[in-house]
Order: sequence, then structure tokens, then C-alpha cells
Amino acid sequence: MATITYCKALPEPINELNALGITQFEAFLRAYSPIFRSAVCETVRHLLSGNGLNKSTWNTYLQEAYQINKRHANGVIASAKGQVESAFVSRKSHIKQLEGKLKSALYWLKKSEKKFHDARKFYRKKNWQNSKRGCGFPLSCSLKYHGTNWQYLRFKIHHKKRYIYHLTKKIEHLKSAQVLVKVPSNQVLVVGSKTESYGNQACQWDGKIIRFRVPYCLEKRFGKYVETEFGRFKRNINRMPTDGSKTWHFYYKQGKWVGAVQFTPEPVFQVSRPISYGAIGLDINPDSIGWAYCDADGNLREHGHIPCLMGLPQNQQNGQITNACLQIQQLADKYASPVVIENLDFNKKKETLREKGKKYSRMLSSWAYNRFSELQMRILNNRGIQLIKVNPAYSSLIALVKYVRMYGLASDEAAALVIARRGMKLSERLPRSLNRLSFREEGKARLERVEPIE
Repeated sequence: MATITYCKALPEPINELNALGITQFEAFLRAYSPIFRSAVCETVRHLLSGNGLNKSTWNTYLQEAYQINKRHANGVIASAKGQVESAFVSRKSHIKQLEGKLKSALYWLKKSEKKFHDARKFYRKKNWQNSKRGCGFPLSCSLKYHGTNWQYLRFKIHHKKRYIYHLTKKIEHLKSAQVLVKVPSNQVLVVGSKTESYGNQACQWDGKIIRFRVPYCLEKRFGKYVETEFGRFKRNINRMPTDGSKTWHFYYKQGKWVGAVQFTPEPVFQVSRPISYGAIGLDINPDSIGWAYCDADGNLREHGHIPCLMGLPQNQQNGQITNACLQIQQLADKYASPVVIENLDFNKKKETLREKGKKYSRMLSSWAYNRFSELQMRILNNRGIQLIKVNPAYSSLIALVKYVRMYGLASDEAAALVIARRGMKLSERLPRSLNRLSFREEGKARLERVEPIE
């Protein structure tokens, strides 16, 4: 089961502040974080050396070298493994993205060179003025800049070749270069276990006071334990169990020490009924979100759309996405049905942005679909509503052909109906008005009307 992380800034009670204006717990984190980082860096170097890591042997070495106990060493190893795995995944993703950009650039170059070659070939003909087909790329001149479109295309082809050369060399270098791992400072990680009291032996929290076991190297300065008031996490829906493993992560951000706890959440009561009883489909667009509710037979019952603004700052955009997700959650509560959305992936489209127009690139870059999908999953899962992702192939086309005229819907609402029906595993058929049309090949494909048999 997936885990959840709750974060909260460490409070600073007046009765715990020292002469420097910080608590004893924060002073301990400041002193222990450099030791923790040194141990993580050494573990990362050992992992990158390729000699293999025996967890038990390395745990003993860390305890002796840095004067920490076994639980602290487990946190060091877990943090180092996470950093190394993240670095390798990022390198692989970076290479894949660059290869996609290279493929798009090569396709554009081949297409442009052919277009330019065909145009020159056309104008070499003696009677090109009387040609019936015409030129696919006719020569034209700009009165403002005193240049031709051929010159502009040749200029673009030249720079595209340079871009392809740099991409090729960059990919070759990344495939052979050693992976670099950045270990952040000012952080402490302690791994928990479900067999230990309060889910963690080194860092225990009873809902009010958090108590941390001090490593041996800092016992003379801070004693055996340090503790501070932490309070509870303010959540409308708190899914933290009383038992189970709890992994604590403390990090410094924007002048504050933050405590984060990771745990396996308690299951929630399922509000949504099985999808066979009906579903709500969503068609997500940059400027609006169309929704449609269909019953158990796949018939439309209600529909609508949620307007969205484009070009907002990040904070306002996050607020807009959150409000839209909450409106969808209220609809799912009203109909007690699961929500079906498209499983979209824009990585391939974003690889071709350099060859697209500025308007399309700006629209696609500002569309925070991944953020919407992530927030929608969190909100619905916390409220016991099932979220289903389906293949979006031809959903808009089916909506335009079949449901726009049938129900008098907007294009996004009709596409939402198609997505809801696809989540319910219902098939689609052509309307009767189009079912009489057939294709017949006689040299070239031709559309003919088939007369009904009387």
C-alpha cells in the first residue's frame, strides 16, 4: 500500500528557547546534521564504487566510525540508497528526453530539406508557370526585411544541424559519464519499524511530545535524549494510525526546521459504489474541465464544466486546481460514484516543443496536468472515492461523431461521457446516420452512400 507523509514546522515554545533564540531540539539537529551528511556522503561513494553494499557490515562500520547507534546508521543507509537511486533514475530520464528531442529535430530536418529540394526542383522546370500541381513551397520575398522565405529556411536548417550535433555529443557524454549524487545538508532521517514502540525506536512521538535518541558522539553535550513539544498535525482527515512503522525526516527550509513523518495510512470507508452502477467522466483541458455523469446503462444523466484560467502564477494556479478537485469530489459524493479520467502523458509532446509554434508551446508548458492528477488522486483517496485512469485514444473524435448531436453537448462534456463509458467497459457504435456510409476501394478510397433495402 502507498505511504503518506505529513509535514509540520517545529514549534518554538518560549519556555524552551535558549540565549540564541532556538530550542534544545533545534540545537541538536544543527549539531547532528553535519555528522549525518558526512556518513551519507561516504555511503554514497561506496555505493557508486560498484563494490556492492553488505548492509550489516556497513552498518557496523558506520556505528564505529561516526559513534552512532544502529537505528541512526539505518537512516544513513536508507538516505544514501534513496539519493543514489534518484540520481540514476534522473540520468536515465534525462537521456530519454534528449533522445526524444533529437528524434524530433532529425524528423524536422529531413522534412525541411525535402521541402526545399522539391521547391528547387520545381523551379528548374522550363514550363513551371503552367504546372497543374504547383509548388509546395513557393518562393516569396519580404518587403520589410528584404529576404526570401528560402533564405530563412536555409538559415533554420543550418542552426538545426548545429543543434543536432550538440544534442548528439551531449547524449554520448551522459551515457559514459559517471553519475553525480548531490547530498543535501541540514537533514536527519530515522527509519522506523512496525515492531517498535511508537513505530520508531530512535524517534518517538506520543501525539504531543517528540523524543529523539541522541547518538553516542553527542551524548556529552545533549544527554541521552532530547525532546520538545510538537503537537498534532492539523488535518481535516487524519489517516495516521496509532501503531505501525513511522519514519521521521527532519530538514531545514526557509529558516525553519520541519518534521516530516512517513507512514502507511489507515483504510478509509469507501463512499463510491462499484463502477457498474455509474461513473463520472472528466475531460481535462487547459481552459476548462468538462464532466458528465452516466448511469448503470451508460446513459447521460447530468453534465457540466468547471472553468479554468490560464497564465496564472504558481500559487494561484495551485489554488485553482485544488478548488476544481474539491468540486469534483463533491460531485462524486453526490452521485456516490467513482471518477474516471484520462491517463495522459505529455513527455513525447514536450520533446517536440522546439519544432512547434510559440503559442502551442506556451499552452502546453503552462498546463499543469500532472499536478491536477496528483491532487485529484490525493483528495479522492482520502475521502474514499475510487479514481480510475483510462486510455484517452479517440475520445474526442467519438464524442464529436456520436454524442455532441445526440445530447446537444459541448465538446468537452461529450468527451467526458465517452471517458466515463470507457471506464465502465462499455463499447461504442456508430450512429445510424453514419452507419449507412461505407468505404470502397477502386484505385483510391471513396465514400459512397448505401441505399437502404426495401
